[in-house]
Amino acid sequence: MPEPETTGLLAMPPRLPPWLSRAMEPLPLAPLQPALALMLACVGRSYPDLYDRLGEHAEKRFGVDPTDLPLAFVLEPRPGRPVARAVRTLPAGLDTCIRGPLAGLIGMAEGTLDGDALFFSRVLWVEGDVAASLALRNAIDDARIDFGKLLLGGFGPLGARLAEFIRVRMRARPVAGGSSWN
Repeated sequence: MPEPETTGLLAMPPRLPPWLSRAMEPLPLAPLQPALALMLACVGRSYPDLYDRLGEHAEKRFGVDPTDLPLAFVLEPRPGRPVARAVRTLPAGLDTCIRGPLAGLIGMAEGTLDGDALFFSRVLWVEGDVAASLALRNAIDDARIDFGKLLLGGFGPLGARLAEFIRVRMRARPVAGGSSWN
């Protein structure tokens, strides 16, 4: 995979259209659970030391809240037995929570968007144990996970083309009237 290009502070990840979020609201979450388990299994096979990289944070509970979707995810990245589940709202008692638009969360995880820039420009929010959030981000960043390939790679060349199309559509767009800090 070629080195990803990261964006600077002048970029804003696109948000999903509100109509799509509203259309997804009545859909049940149960069908997502096996897909999440399969994805975690694929991640575990493709990146066997990913969860070990979390060190002391491997047993913590992470909330991931895409603000432009009517659902969120709870991740428990325990080595050897990771769990992820979709929920309507994040439960109380999580160790840390990361919120932001889906494209920003995926771009940060893939390394195509600068997570620090997204955080300091308030596109992404982190609540709770910031050290655990940074450990998760660094572990995923070090692994260089290609989520498009992971999710659509089983569909061969068509899946690869679809993943690239989605990646291009999700790339950050310049913010109108933005200015540099320098």
